[in-house]
Order: sequence, then structure tokens, then C-alpha cells
Amino acid sequence: MTSLNHSHPEVFAAPRASAVLGARLSIPGSKSLTNRELVLAALADSPSTIRGGLHARDTELMMEALRTLGATISVTTDGDGDVWQVTPADFGSISDTPLVIDCGLAGTVMRFVPPMVLLGFQPVTFVGDEQAGARPMSGVIEGLRQLGAIVDDGGPGTLPLEVRPGGLPTDDHTITIDASASSQFVSGLMLTAPRLPAPLTIEHSGNHLPSLPHINMTVACLAQHGVSVEQSVGNEWTIAPQAIRGGEVQIEPDLSNAAPFLAAALIAGGEVGIRHWPETTTQVGALLPELLRQFGAHIERDGDALLVQAAGIGPGLSLEPVSMDLSAAGELAPTLITLSLFSRGTSTFRGIGHLRGHETDRLAALVENISALGGVATATVDGIIVTPAPLHGGVWKAFGDHRMATSGALVGLGVDGVEIDDIGQTAKTLPGFVDLWKQMLEGSGT
Repeated sequence: MTSLNHSHPEVFAAPRASAVLGARLSIPGSKSLTNRELVLAALADSPSTIRGGLHARDTELMMEALRTLGATISVTTDGDGDVWQVTPADFGSISDTPLVIDCGLAGTVMRFVPPMVLLGFQPVTFVGDEQAGARPMSGVIEGLRQLGAIVDDGGPGTLPLEVRPGGLPTDDHTITIDASASSQFVSGLMLTAPRLPAPLTIEHSGNHLPSLPHINMTVACLAQHGVSVEQSVGNEWTIAPQAIRGGEVQIEPDLSNAAPFLAAALIAGGEVGIRHWPETTTQVGALLPELLRQFGAHIERDGDALLVQAAGIGPGLSLEPVSMDLSAAGELAPTLITLSLFSRGTSTFRGIGHLRGHETDRLAALVENISALGGVATATVDGIIVTPAPLHGGVWKAFGDHRMATSGALVGLGVDGVEIDDIGQTAKTLPGFVDLWKQMLEGSGT
């Protein structure tokens, strides 16, 4: 498979919207769901078929990681698109050969795959991109150590790290971790838990748990594979040993990747629709309709499409200032913060202090980019305050982060002369971003 990692920056002159929008688009599959389903397929008791999976750098890295651990993944195509056939890894066969897994910048790979090492592989070294050492791993590492693994970390608490399995508990066992930096710490341990020899209880000890919908997504994915999760009052989950069933899975469109396209209608005017929007979903992007309404958007359904319409005509004329707690929707924050640049007053965003530990420090990156174009933004302890000001063209830095890159394109709809220094970072979760963006502007959504 061709690598989707971009080592050479791809400068992108963000096009200014020359007319109101009128497009309907189809967004590729959810990265979050794709990587959860790939892990569960590798852990299952029988082969699985995944349809609609996302082809992007993060999912490519996940497939290669699972192949390294012994899973077989083949990709074919039928009339409806790609079909992935996954044969589970044989975790009963312990390897003494040192293994190396490249996580890139994929949080799902660096946090979901290490717990799988408990099932029999030794040792496994996890490495990543240069920026990967800034992404927190402490919750996963602490959980593994409490389960008997030997972990040598490089931060401490970050990549690179080496994991060697130890003696797993054979009786009911409770591990206590602080997942304040990432809900993926909990999800990663939950995905492997059904294959452990004894019931496992995972207890979150911190005062704050970001992105709880992502943990609910993990619970729903496990349920789809026949695994029950007992959730106690508070932040505590128990999973008993049980089979993870194989089977067929259809991946939903990535609703978070849809965010900049839907937000575009509020800057350029007109309407943008996303096809195949699920009626119910555990994706964080399900919060978009209500969040965009707070800016003044009109939202409606037309068949299976979600439509976002601007309340007026012209950049920023209809946008209301907002005050948002995005603790459950951190991955939507860059889009929404960028959108607030075109509002009529000061907007406040909170509950997103954990974004400092993503592909980049997203709060610092947004403040730097906004300031570079003449905007006014101030980082707080757990968020950002944005006061609209006249914007001018200039360089919008991607900072190695796909959501920074897409946010720059969004600014460019309403400001002449915006250049994203590396639009190739969008390949992390949406390799076709530039083509889709151009289709949206031309009103020729696929």
C-alpha cells in the first residue's frame, strides 16, 4: 500500500469563496470507528469483513501495526467500494523476536495497540514521528504496568516505549489510571480487556474526563461484537473475559471530518449538505448540528443528508458569538474556533485544555495562526477566547496537524491571500480533502 505520509510540505493557496455555496458531499468513513473495528477484528474469534473503512495515514498505520502482530488484512473492491477482510492474529503463539511498530502521529495506534502486547508478544517497541514524543501516554503506560507488563518509556510517559508482557492477574483486577489527558487511555485498555484471563475494572481517577462520547463509541463497538461492558456510577468500567465475535461491519462517514465543510456555509453563505448522515451515532460529530445552530445556522434533514444553511448572505453577516463547553467535542474545536473569527462579538471556548496534547498544542497553534492574520485570540487554562478583528492574508501553519490544515482552508473562504504551509497533513484522516474542498466551491459534490 502506498504510504500517505507527507515528508515534503505542500503549500495550498486557500481559495476565497466567490459565490454562495450549494453542494452536497460524501465524506469517507470515520477514522475513529475504522481503527476501533480493525483492532476488534484482529482480536476476534473469527474473520471479519469491514466495509466503508477510511483509507488514510492513521488507518494505514493501524493496519500495518496489526499485521506486525500477526493479523492478516486484505483489501478488495466490490460494486460498493473497498472491502477489508481481516483474519485475527494468533495470540497463543508467543514470539521472542523483537518487533517494532510505527505509530506515526496516530493516537489510536499508540494507545490502542500496546495493550494487545499483553496477549503474548515480546518485546514490542513503539516509535512514531518526531512530534509523537509530545503526545501523552501516561494512562496507557500506567495501566499496562498495573497489569504486569514491563514498560520502558522515553519521556517518561511518552513514545518511544518498549512493552514486554508479564504475569497477567488471574483474579478480578482493578486498575486505576488518570485519563484526563485522553479518553483513548480508557478505550485502548477496554478493547483488549475481553481477551484477558480475568475480569478487569478500569477506574478513572482524575477530575476531568475529556471526549466521553469516544468511550461510549468504544462500548458500542464492543457491544456490536457481542461484548458486554458493565459501567458503574462514575467513571468505572468492568469487562469480563468473553469472546469478541467476528462478522461484517459498515463504517459510518467521518462526521468530524465533515465539520469544516458544514462550517463553510456560514462563511461563504448558501448551503452545504453531507450525504449518508446517520440518524443515530456515537460519533462526536453528531454534536455539530446543535453547535452550528448556536452560530445562527439553519439545520435540516433531506433524506439521508444533513443540510447546513447560512441565515444570511455574505461572510460573517449572520454569525452569533458563542460560549461553548467543548469538553465532549474537542476534535471539533479547531473548526468552531476558526468559525468564530467571523462572528459579531467575542466568543469563549472552554473544556479543551487537553488539546495541548494532540498532534500539536492546538490551543497555542490556533492563537499563533489567528494572531498572524490580524485576529485576536487568547489561550486560557482550558480554552480560547476569540474577539473578531479585521483579518488579512498570510501563512497559516499546519503544525503537523490535520485539523490545523483544514481550519486554514476555512479561514481562506472569507479572507484573501491565506496560504496553508502544508495541506498534505490532511492525509492523516482525509487524503482527498483538497479535491472535496474544490468540489464544494464548484457546487459539484460527489
